[in-house]
Amino acid sequence: MKITNVESLLVRSHCHLVRVSTDEGISGIGEAGFWGYPEATEGALQRIKQYLIGKDPLRIDYHWQYVYRNNHHRGGALNAALSAVDIALWDIAGKHFGAPAWQLLGGKCREKIRAYMHVRGADVEELVKNAEKAVKDGFTAVRFGPMRGSEKFGYSELIKSQANVMGAVRNAVGDSVDICYDVHNRFSPLEAISFCKEVEKYMPLFIEDPVKQDSAERVATVASSTTIPIATGERLHNVFEFRELLLWKACRIVRPDVCVCGGLTQSKKIAALAEAFQVGVVPHNPLSPISTAVCVQLDACIPNAILQEYTGEGTAIGMGGDMRRVVKSPVKLEKGYLIVPETPGIGVEIDEEAVREGMKTYKLAAIETPVHSDGSVADS
Repeated sequence: MKITNVESLLVRSHCHLVRVSTDEGISGIGEAGFWGYPEATEGALQRIKQYLIGKDPLRIDYHWQYVYRNNHHRGGALNAALSAVDIALWDIAGKHFGAPAWQLLGGKCREKIRAYMHVRGADVEELVKNAEKAVKDGFTAVRFGPMRGSEKFGYSELIKSQANVMGAVRNAVGDSVDICYDVHNRFSPLEAISFCKEVEKYMPLFIEDPVKQDSAERVATVASSTTIPIATGERLHNVFEFRELLLWKACRIVRPDVCVCGGLTQSKKIAALAEAFQVGVVPHNPLSPISTAVCVQLDACIPNAILQEYTGEGTAIGMGGDMRRVVKSPVKLEKGYLIVPETPGIGVEIDEEAVREGMKTYKLAAIETPVHSDGSVADS
């Protein structure tokens, strides 16, 4: 079996699919997660395509190593392209052997994976209402973050206001529901430490990305100051960066993005590394149903999966429409759990018509970054 084509299917910034085809009629689908600059990933894919044509699709890790080690340049665009290709090759392998990807990666550790739902709101009342709805829909974990405009708050207002938000959600959903708070790297170490101390009483399952991941040492400073588990890693690109995070004891939960950090091959390695440190895994997943399906394949075959991020497939986080249409049938969701599929490969197939429709209407996204009240640039 040989690879005959590699196609870039850019549906929208948060839905960049990649299809790899073979001479035996088997094709695989993957997804690239460098959603801020997907056009850069397209450029990397064109170079990788030149190498892959004519190659054996079953030499999955070899191909990743060959391309990754080819040049001294690293980063999001290249890694996202490699991730998408890696996922597509696992999809091909599963279909070739008639087995789910999780089976080829060691077999199931669980039958289903608990998901947490993104909830948002223009104000605290709307946020609480949406959290309560998620619980009524069967979710036992919800995730939210700083309210819009909080980047313009002063120190005490920021800490107190966001702590009150968490308190409101906790009071609404009760202690039987886990709450997760995603800072999105928007706090300074000083703010993050104070915020964590203020909200320890609400017992969040984790605080995500309290400060920028550029410095594992600085994340570790926050982690060592609180009893709340710190979760981080969605912006990291490979197993080597996760090693530094773990050596610094910077988190108790790692958040690899399967569509950025090297696909299923590298994500399985990252999970194994985290297991050695007795650290849990909550895969990052802000993308399409393809990403969700791949995350579930990973969750199924690792012992230290804790939760799975779930966005409602693009309906809950303002991505401009329902992305469930890009697949014929998404991974099944039952009472807040994603069910591990038994179908070969990654378990889902794309809807050609919906994908082509999205490709026709795709537009280059503008760069929009929040600013503080003094005009300086804030983190997005």
